[in-house]
Amino acid sequence: CIKMQQDLDANLAEQHAKGCPASLAQMSKLMDNPLGNVAMLFTQFDFFKMTNDSVTDQSEIKSQYMGIAQFPKGLGENWNLINRVVWSVPSMPLDQDKIDAAEDFDTFGDSQGYTIPPTGTAALPVNLFEGRTTGFGDMYYVGLFSPKKPIKYDNGAKLLWGLGFDAGFPTASEDILGTGKWTAGPSGLLAYMGTHWKIGGLLQQYWDYAGDDDRDGVNLTNFQYFLWYAFNATTSMGMSPNIIADWNQDSNDRWTVPIGLGLSKTIQFGKVPVRFGLEAHYSVIQPDNVPSNEWNIRFYVIPAAPSFFFKWMQ
Repeated sequence: CIKMQQDLDANLAEQHAKGCPASLAQMSKLMDNPLGNVAMLFTQFDFFKMTNDSVTDQSEIKSQYMGIAQFPKGLGENWNLINRVVWSVPSMPLDQDKIDAAEDFDTFGDSQGYTIPPTGTAALPVNLFEGRTTGFGDMYYVGLFSPKKPIKYDNGAKLLWGLGFDAGFPTASEDILGTGKWTAGPSGLLAYMGTHWKIGGLLQQYWDYAGDDDRDGVNLTNFQYFLWYAFNATTSMGMSPNIIADWNQDSNDRWTVPIGLGLSKTIQFGKVPVRFGLEAHYSVIQPDNVPSNEWNIRFYVIPAAPSFFFKWMQ
């Protein structure tokens, strides 16, 4: 068992069958792989400082809990389907009841809310009304088809890729917490996994195809890029913010581009590896005339288990 644990590329399923538990270093490496054979439950909390210079110099705080259940499903000997189910509970600095009571108010026009994963970047007119609305947001599904065997380099690094689709469902409990639309589009992921550096990104596009006719259409791109440096098998420093492009906005209001820095650590709790992370992001490019997320503090907790623990995933 000790010899197998020392080899991070050992077949974990074979190791498990022989009664040898996976080491923390092995599980941490699996969790680094966004297309790996590991089931993970993301519990993520975001706190956004939202600003809108065109209306007021004041700022408001938007918060959001987001859950992501990621699990692989084997498709024959050569392919996996990586599944992600996303749900959220956003808290907006707006009062839905006051908005509903405004008879002649056009429901935000081009500035309706978006709760697109994974950050739930929103375009909302902050400071329009005093109050706050908290509730369930839209749900999303992302499916990525990925080869089981990555491209390997002589230096031990790997190149991973996956292509698939995403779908959004108008499950929000209040209008300002979601899009009011059924959405879908393509998704793709590319990642370079070196000994120390982990570099890549997940690209998602959303278009609406049905939903509330009184709500604006959705044409939005979400690119979550990541850049991490591993000090050892369980501790890394880097960032994984989200670039948002809302193609329904004017060119000056289309892009939100954050950069950041954070730290992640994987710890063993009994037989369960759990990753803790804290990041801070600042948007170096922000919309001029619609509200945007200037700052974001993100905290997350991710327990994980290898897929061979669950026969239905294989």
